[in-house]
Amino acid sequence: MGRLREYFESNNKRLIHKWDHYFEIYEHHFQRFVNQKVNILEVGVSHGGSLQMWKNYFGPQATIYGIDIDQRCKCVEEDQIKVIIGDQGDRNFWRAIKPELPEFDIIIDDGGHLIHQQIITFEEMFPALLNNGVYLVEDLHTNYWSEIGGGLHASNSFISYSKNIIDSLNGWHQRPQNIDVFTNSIWSMSCYDSILVIEKKPRSQPFHKMTGNHSF
Repeated sequence: MGRLREYFESNNKRLIHKWDHYFEIYEHHFQRFVNQKVNILEVGVSHGGSLQMWKNYFGPQATIYGIDIDQRCKCVEEDQIKVIIGDQGDRNFWRAIKPELPEFDIIIDDGGHLIHQQIITFEEMFPALLNNGVYLVEDLHTNYWSEIGGGLHASNSFISYSKNIIDSLNGWHQRPQNIDVFTNSIWSMSCYDSILVIEKKPRSQPFHKMTGNHSF
């Protein structure tokens, strides 16, 4: 059992609500940051339990930031945990607070799960992610719900938006080349049930070479 799942199963502190398969995904992408001096941002505070979980997992050098629209969430602040109140779907909110925020090693979007919120948060905050950082968007299953404007193959969904980012990642190979900020900064994209993980790393134009001798 991984440390995050172990913490969750024995949790008697603030409420945590997670899909069971998320813990393996978290451990896979986050374990290299444990016991490092890191800044973590989680959008969506709720009762504050996951903020406490990240604090426990990443260790005493971590600073955990939470964003939520609910004023009551300020009450979950404690040592290493800071909460900012605002609407993740409002670009003006992000642009007002970004000058006061550090760059982040990890950004987790577990906020309102509405499509426009996910897209706006990514566009505003991916630039604030450090090189070699991880951006994780969870609960993407909501993109398939018609009641919030989603659906299978819905052109406006974050799922469709992320498929376009795959094209950007491969921009060097398009004819003609189509290079944008994502081409130069996204190292990998990992898709899971309801989760997309994007790893940021500076990239230059890929090249290939050969070694060894011809066989025929």
